[in-house]
Amino acid sequence: MAKIICIANQKGGVGKTTTAVNLSAGLGLLQKRVLLVDCDAQGNASSGLGAAPQNLKKHLYHALSGIVPLEEVVRSTDFQNLFLVPANTDLVGIEVDLSSMQGREKVLKKLLSRVTGFDYVIIDCPPSLGLVTINALAASHSVIIPLQCEYYALEGLSQLVQTIRLVKHNFNPRLHIEGLLLTMYDHRIRLAYQVAREVRTHFRDLVYRSTIPRNVRLSESPSHGKPIFSYDPRSRGAESYLSLAREFLTRQRKI
Repeated sequence: MAKIICIANQKGGVGKTTTAVNLSAGLGLLQKRVLLVDCDAQGNASSGLGAAPQNLKKHLYHALSGIVPLEEVVRSTDFQNLFLVPANTDLVGIEVDLSSMQGREKVLKKLLSRVTGFDYVIIDCPPSLGLVTINALAASHSVIIPLQCEYYALEGLSQLVQTIRLVKHNFNPRLHIEGLLLTMYDHRIRLAYQVAREVRTHFRDLVYRSTIPRNVRLSESPSHGKPIFSYDPRSRGAESYLSLAREFLTRQRKI
């Protein structure tokens, strides 16, 4: 069975989707079969892998609503070993649909339990703590939390950790924090250094040694529908995400 990891942070603009796309692609480069599930109605992970959200005939909304099996929504990408469950703005309405379902918090978990042939499933969560994110947490073995190195990131982190504890207690006893990832890190900025030090002091070994720098090529690659390894494999962004993928796999071997 594939290990399921969600990338979550209710704060927008912290590099969550960038991490979901490029960690998935990095694992694909390292010969792991990966399914990326786009749970954000903005569809940024989908467009970041070349799937135009407005042209999708089948997407995550149809699977969550029970219209089609999830297997019919899975599509290949142009990147090796990487497959996608896309999403678009139709997903906005799923919270209303789910609210009337029995076991509404575990709909995604049931769908993913039928998917086979992958080493890892990576879920890109929306920037909120609503029912879709609860579904992602209930379906996952663990959570990776991207943290932008700024003051307000620490305030949002405590709220997210509390939500993870509630989901663990009520829906998913196996859930745990896989790791915290420092993103948009600039060592020249004193505040970034201070935030990184405080996070590492508090969470210790949970914080990845790999950090993701501010990088123009990382910002450009989604507009071309490519992960950073296809867009500019020699960029600092590509080096950082490949380092993260390797560190991630090293941790898995230790577990």
